[in-house]
Amino acid sequence: MRVNIVFIFTLAYMALGDNSVLSNFREKYLSDIRFWILLFFVLRLYGITNAPLEISHNWRQTLTNMIARNFLEIDNNLLYPRIDMDGNKTGIIASEFPIFNYLIYLCAKMGGYAHWYGRLVSLIFSSIGIFYFYKILKKFFTEDLAFYSAIILLSSIWFAFSRKSMPDVFCMSLVIIGIYYGLMYLYEIKIRYLFLFFVISSLAVLSKIPALYLLCVLGIPLADKKVALFLKRNILIAGGFILIIVYAWYFYWVPYLLATYGFKLYFPKHFLEGLTELISYWPDTLEKFYFSALQSFVGFAMFLVGIYFIIKQKRKLVIAIVAITSLFFILFIIKTGFVFSVHNYYVIPFVPVMAFVVGLTVVEIKNRKWKIALVAFIVLEAILNQQHDFTIKQSEKYKFSLESIADKISNKNDLFAINGGESPQQIYFLHRKGWIIKEANITDSLYINDLIKKGCKFLIINQHANKVAPQGAHKEIFKDEHFVVYSLRN
Repeated sequence: MRVNIVFIFTLAYMALGDNSVLSNFREKYLSDIRFWILLFFVLRLYGITNAPLEISHNWRQTLTNMIARNFLEIDNNLLYPRIDMDGNKTGIIASEFPIFNYLIYLCAKMGGYAHWYGRLVSLIFSSIGIFYFYKILKKFFTEDLAFYSAIILLSSIWFAFSRKSMPDVFCMSLVIIGIYYGLMYLYEIKIRYLFLFFVISSLAVLSKIPALYLLCVLGIPLADKKVALFLKRNILIAGGFILIIVYAWYFYWVPYLLATYGFKLYFPKHFLEGLTELISYWPDTLEKFYFSALQSFVGFAMFLVGIYFIIKQKRKLVIAIVAITSLFFILFIIKTGFVFSVHNYYVIPFVPVMAFVVGLTVVEIKNRKWKIALVAFIVLEAILNQQHDFTIKQSEKYKFSLESIADKISNKNDLFAINGGESPQQIYFLHRKGWIIKEANITDSLYINDLIKKGCKFLIINQHANKVAPQGAHKEIFKDEHFVVYSLRN
């Protein structure tokens, strides 16, 4: 990553230079957002083949990969996503519509399964999404604003999360693309744009329901008297069908899966409960905005300056955009409760709005060199704060050995228990079905006996977490510096 940072400094110098060669390079490449999207794409290819062994957010990535791998190995029915830590049950989980997982499955279908396909899928779609973010702002505001806002978004929390096997940036990229086609339909009246809006936006919100909130920006052109009434009617009908599809999945099918198979992924809160939790965790809640979102304190300061400017200048359209998106996002975080406060990626849906406001601040600066220097500083600060996410610690790589250990002592259908707390990471690398258990469960003979009754044949203890042994006459059949395996066979 040090080489990447030096490269950014070099580009900043080229952007600020005055000689003719630098000027030509700047006009041809540095002023073209496609160059920057491609550059950031290449930068994020560093470590793209890493398995999900990062210290942070590994559980969500392994869960995503687990569902994709089960599409490949068990059943590719989109209606029945499956996980591995549901013990002796089916593993069918009440989750988001697994379109992101299915794209990983399609990659595996063509090239054989690998841990990193989800990273590449996310990176491709996020790069496309940022280009459409730029196109929206260029069409309805200015090219300058679009350019700087897109650069800020590229270096925000999206920089790291757009290369993780998680649907968060993926769904937001899709909804931005969907919004673009919705706006194009309203102002250019081509029916194919309406179709693209409907399909892409539906997939976005099905992929992860927080994407729904950003569609509220389409309420602004619906109030525009220049837009014909029949166009507004058609976009509302399309939006209505999107809501019906999303409702059918999240409020009919997901409850059915939960009632039938008993495993759910998320826990939405009642408004009063969520609000109480957010207030209790208020320092963590605020941190998601002043640091996590843009990964830059300077960037957040420019966001606040931008809010000041749009209010002072009475920019009604911008105020409407920020107000309506903020309102709907506040409703989302209240429904999420303390989970928003303790997980930095839950702020991802609001980051495009923040990048847009920072872009407004940047274009207010008249001196080109100061403008570029400010953006370069924000980008550099953001990347420095995220560079740790591109490498895997040597101390985590021992988990790769789990599958080979299991292959030596068991069949593929044997059930395992492993002490992983709430994270599915280790059972994912074990590549077996079974249970992830808490440390206290290891010495609970009643709990272990219950697992045996359910068909569990092996208990693996990660010695980095706990070196205790289970109670009872369970035979130790494998041991190394990392793991101890006990046979639970009667």
